[in-house]
Amino acid sequence: MDDKTRAQHPVLQPISDKELTRESWKIFQIMGEFVDGFERLAHLRPSVSIFGSARTLPDDPVYQLTVEIAHKLSDAGFAVVSGGGPGLMEAANKGAQMGKSPSIGLNIQLPHEQTSNNYQDISLYFRHFFSRKVMFVKHASAYVVMPGGFGTLDELAEILTLVQTGKTRRIPIVLVHTPFWEGLVEWFRNTLVKQGTISPDDTDLFVLLDDADAIVDHIFQYYERAVSGPTTEERAKFMEL
Repeated sequence: MDDKTRAQHPVLQPISDKELTRESWKIFQIMGEFVDGFERLAHLRPSVSIFGSARTLPDDPVYQLTVEIAHKLSDAGFAVVSGGGPGLMEAANKGAQMGKSPSIGLNIQLPHEQTSNNYQDISLYFRHFFSRKVMFVKHASAYVVMPGGFGTLDELAEILTLVQTGKTRRIPIVLVHTPFWEGLVEWFRNTLVKQGTISPDDTDLFVLLDDADAIVDHIFQYYERAVSGPTTEERAKFMEL
């Protein structure tokens, strides 16, 4: 590509002052999402973030299992946080509303697929995935990861990375439905560990469980073994997240 053609290429054009101003003002939009999320979720502790596919239908056994897990967590005193959409997100909010604790949806505005479900006591709306992901992690006492697609994998990779690198405290991370996850877990162990891209101990950051009662028990047992309340170091990490 010669200089003249390069200069005329739309992707290679310098950003205009108008576009730069618009991009700069987006900072305030992003700040608003963070402030709203922090203020509305800070008092909702403890909470569990549940993830899963938007495409799973209500007659799927995994949908029913998600409802059961969320119901039991809600009755156990955990606010339940989901992505606010259909499928397993809906199942999580539905189960939470059947229990005693709040049902929370962190909704994302997308061109297609995402529509808010009707089982939310508290609904927040985000334009940006990254600010929404911070809200999932910031106040979560545990992660419950149901079968899902790229979005679910994104959330799983996010929390594993934050815990692995020490940017947030360690919390229970539960992968639910062994037949779905076992291939990925084997890839972690047989490829990532063997290639040295993760440590063998990194595969201990999560567990695979298939029973709702076992999941609730695992979360409670984890905190019974843990130090009571966050340490000073953990509080500092919360501020950096």
